[in-house]
Amino acid sequence: MTTVTEKIKILCADKNMSIEQLATGAGLTIDQVKRICESDKIPSLSSLIKIARALGVRLGTFLDDSEEMGPVVNRGNDSNHPVTFTSQQTNNNSHMDFISLAARKAGRNMEPFLINIQSASGNESCSSHEGEEFLFVLEGSIKVKYGSEYYLLNSGDSIYYDSIVDHLVTVNGDSTAKIIGVVYSPA
Repeated sequence: MTTVTEKIKILCADKNMSIEQLATGAGLTIDQVKRICESDKIPSLSSLIKIARALGVRLGTFLDDSEEMGPVVNRGNDSNHPVTFTSQQTNNNSHMDFISLAARKAGRNMEPFLINIQSASGNESCSSHEGEEFLFVLEGSIKVKYGSEYYLLNSGDSIYYDSIVDHLVTVNGDSTAKIIGVVYSPA
């Protein structure tokens, strides 16, 4: 299976795009893009969305295993491997494991995830990117920092927001939480 960073390098080569051009197009620093391309870790969701836009591909391009034209069905007993997005500068934000619920769907515009959230370290950083996000709490309790506001959400609660505003999702307290998250990023 091709890694996210390998896919970024392949797309850059296909488009004859340098690291500097990718950084400029994505609104990231050259050092950030170099760190992403030299790492075996998946970059932050925010950085990945910006890189996708700069490369002219949809976010799912980096997460796809195979593509199906019709509907994609995930069964509860399917073995789905989580991915952990990291910060473009550090390993912060690794308190969230994402399981893609549509990795095999061709041409999708939304990215639905089952997300397991562990206690945060306190070093997590806000992110922002074009698009919108919808979160629904299945288990536990989460805290969403959105701009300068905080929202506490419990099991059964949801929030829908513009992701261009700085935001951060953490578990409330020292427990864990499970949520459904849907990310929409315009092409």
